[in-house]
Amino acid sequence: MSLPTWTPAALSSEFRRFEGVGWRLIEAQHRVSTLKLTDTLAEQALLEELIEATKPTLPPDCRGLDYLLATPFRYGAIYPQGSRFRRAGRTLGVYYAAAAVETAVAEMAFYRLLFFAESPETPWPLDAADYTAFAAAIATARLIDLTAPPLAADAPLWTDLLDYGPCQALADAARAADADVIGYRSVRDPAGGGNLAVLTCRSFARPAPIERQTWRLRLSRSGVQALCEFPRQALEFPPDAFAADPRIAALNWDR
Repeated sequence: MSLPTWTPAALSSEFRRFEGVGWRLIEAQHRVSTLKLTDTLAEQALLEELIEATKPTLPPDCRGLDYLLATPFRYGAIYPQGSRFRRAGRTLGVYYAAAAVETAVAEMAFYRLLFFAESPETPWPLDAADYTAFAAAIATARLIDLTAPPLAADAPLWTDLLDYGPCQALADAARAADADVIGYRSVRDPAGGGNLAVLTCRSFARPAPIERQTWRLRLSRSGVQALCEFPRQALEFPPDAFAADPRIAALNWDR
């Protein structure tokens, strides 16, 4: 079935139930960054409150959520560049997550390497960087699964490494159909793990993350090495792991 046939009415007939988790990674200093500007924890809490008051108002269905879940939906500023299911401009937010933490780590590794691919004079970091991985509980009866028939027939459109146009058009139709989540395959994870694009805050089954892990990512000419102390896990992405993407294939590893 070709892309133009995926109208909101057609998509609504493909809704599926889903209950599971979505993993994301963020830099670990997301909370302590303001600590260096204050002398006490009380002052830091006040500074965090003042910063929070300057941010745009959350959509009604996002109020009461932990900031880690709500943040992708709150910013009303112009989205500078489009992403797979979100157009550039003043567009509605999307909470991107992975079905497994390993896929979330692979996605982060790819995008860290992409930064260095687009900044050829930047040297590799001297030390590993700390990241917090967190899982959100997600439950909905309105998921659209791009990895299952009949939508899987258009897999080449949904998995293009550079062209997000078809996915953005599908997301527009999905929102018009009142879908909550789009399930799709990660094109960054060499293992091809599953991803979730959460379109609405009502999809969160719990108001805060239900699990957290600390990961350390080291980038060098040898690729990316990722370590988690508890539970003990290790992942490695050699220089050719993401070479299917032409931007990474052209990366200068000797810097």
